[in-house]
Amino acid sequence: MKLNRRKFVQSSVALGVATGLGTMPFNLSAKPKETTIKIGIIGLDTSHSPAFTKLFNAPNPKAELTGFQVVAAYPYGSRDIESSYKRIPEYTQQVQELGVRIVDSIEALLDAVDVVLLETNDGKPRLEQAREVIRAKKPFFIDKPVAANLADTLRIYQEARSAGVPIFSASSLRYLRNAQAARNEGKVGKVLACDAFSPATLETGHTDLFWYGIHGVEILFTVMGPGCESVTRFSAADQEVVVGTWTDGRIGTFRGMRSGKHDYGGIAFGSEGNLVLGSYEGYEPLVLKIAEFFKTGKSPVDDAETLEIYAFMEAADESKRKGGEKVLLRDFFPA
Repeated sequence: MKLNRRKFVQSSVALGVATGLGTMPFNLSAKPKETTIKIGIIGLDTSHSPAFTKLFNAPNPKAELTGFQVVAAYPYGSRDIESSYKRIPEYTQQVQELGVRIVDSIEALLDAVDVVLLETNDGKPRLEQAREVIRAKKPFFIDKPVAANLADTLRIYQEARSAGVPIFSASSLRYLRNAQAARNEGKVGKVLACDAFSPATLETGHTDLFWYGIHGVEILFTVMGPGCESVTRFSAADQEVVVGTWTDGRIGTFRGMRSGKHDYGGIAFGSEGNLVLGSYEGYEPLVLKIAEFFKTGKSPVDDAETLEIYAFMEAADESKRKGGEKVLLRDFFPA
């Protein structure tokens, strides 16, 4: 859905959505050292929920995770996506075995915790769930996809910013070691281009790439950085190729697969060499960043970059509707 650009620009300026969260009135590291930062989970319909809980609630956690405890969880979650809701009983049992109390409402959860992991796998209820967290003034990590479409994604970020509530979202694929090395450590010199790939299964009610293509798109943006100007999408029954052109003339591509091996990765091309980005490396690097975010109240990823990722995917849908025509991102998210 194309947004009214003038209206969005006005609201973005008013709320500061394109300038990052800045300094927020939250600093949980200021709590006494002996006080545990209590985490609540919304959504037990994704494997992320027990996986993150295992890391935070480990008997001997990594030093960066010391002082955190997942204490409560609200199971829902999707109520209409079978691949999600059928997993709720299993994941509920798993987190209970890790000492997590199951509650019957988000309101009850928010009364018991300091910070929130919004993990609901289904993007459709995310806006209403996020609004409850924002009203409670709880900093929150919101897992992929932020929402089912760009409009809801923008609303979540705008309302969090307006309320002064810290928000952070990222795929675990952002923290591939080689992707970070290409972006932040000069591993290939100046980044000239990137080809990234991931599964791209589809789910009704979601912008196509939001459901699973988000992982590969985030790899692409991790390496290239923000500044994509236009998108062209080529679609077939079992795969997608999206070509993005950046404002400085660089080209990045995302390939999404719906058949073949379920895998993630890419190649960064640079002025001093090329680098294979490697495969999925687990959740721990992301969870360490979440812990840092909960302590500081500052997102490790600028919110403008996160929103540009979602605009890229929404623009890719528009390109598909137009038979592969080039679509400008500025029509969806102003630079």
